[in-house]
Amino acid sequence: MSLAFAIDALYDTGWHPTDPDGVRRHSDGRAFPSADAAKQFFASRGLSLSVRHIQLFGCYRAEWADGTGRTVGAVVGMSEDEAAVFAMARVQRPEHAAANA
Repeated sequence: MSLAFAIDALYDTGWHPTDPDGVRRHSDGRAFPSADAAKQFFASRGLSLSVRHIQLFGCYRAEWADGTGRTVGAVVGMSEDEAAVFAMARVQRPEHAAANA
């Protein structure tokens, strides 16, 4: 996977930037949320997002937990941004599908 793939997945959910302060730019010019903006996105849904570097495998693991601290989902990426963006896409996908059903 790559950051470009994660951004594609997020855009497929209908995401668009709303806060210019929480947005970064990919080398192709597309906007994507910063890791802090992703954490705010999760918090607004009653979830907490953590992204940590897994040195043994040279990747980053993003996992989100519910209000009780129970992990309810996780993804991996090659960078903190990639993992956070892909995590957002995974959470937002069902919301987008339900809204468009």
